[in-house]
Amino acid sequence: MTSLKSPQKKSAVRENFEAIVIALILALFIRTFVVQAFKIPSGSMLPTLQIGDHILVNKFIYGVKVPFTGKVVIPVKNPQPNDIIVFKYPENPKLDYIKRVIATEGQTVEIRDKKVYIDGVPFADAHGVHRDDNILSAVYGPRDNFGPVTVPAHSLFVMGDNRDNSHDGRFWGFVDLQAVRGKAFMIYWSWDVQKDFFSIDRFRSIRWGRICDIVH
Repeated sequence: MTSLKSPQKKSAVRENFEAIVIALILALFIRTFVVQAFKIPSGSMLPTLQIGDHILVNKFIYGVKVPFTGKVVIPVKNPQPNDIIVFKYPENPKLDYIKRVIATEGQTVEIRDKKVYIDGVPFADAHGVHRDDNILSAVYGPRDNFGPVTVPAHSLFVMGDNRDNSHDGRFWGFVDLQAVRGKAFMIYWSWDVQKDFFSIDRFRSIRWGRICDIVH
C-alpha cells in the first residue's frame, strides 16, 4: 500500500518573504490603478487645499489607463468643470500639479477683470478667491484678463483656486487628458509644515479638523 506524504511546512523566512512580496504587489497595483497619495506643497489651491494637506487621489474614476503612457483602455468618464485633478505638468511631466478644471474641450474661456466666462456666460465660480484688489491689464500678463481661447480636443483648461497666486493654464496652456492622474477626493492628513518637526509645536500644528475632509 502506497503511503501519502504530508507536504513539508514552509520555513518562517519563506512565508514572511512571500507575504511581503504579495503585499508589495498589491500596494503597487492599488497605487497604479486605484488610489494614490499626494501632498500639497504650495498655496495655489488656497483656501480649498492648504500647504501641508495630504490628499488621496482616485485614479480609476476617469478610466483604467496603461501605466506610464496614460492611454485609457477602459473608459469611464472625463474630468468635468469644478473637478480637482492631479496631472503631469505640461512643461515638465516629471512634476505633478493639482488644479481645478474650468473648461473642457470645445469650450471657450475668457477672463475679464478677474471674472471667468465660459462660452460667453459667467462661470459658476464658487471656489475661486481673489486676495489682490488690483486688476492687471492684459499688457502685464494673463492673470486678470485672458483670452478668449477655445480648449482643444482631448484637453482641459485648469486654474488654481487662489486666482491671484496660481501658475496655471492662463500662463502655460492646456492639460492633455492623457496627463491626468486622477481626481482628488479626500484629505487624509494635514499639518502646518512650517513648524519645527522635532518640537511640540509640530504636534500642535496638526489640523485635526481637516483630516478625512472630502475635497470639493
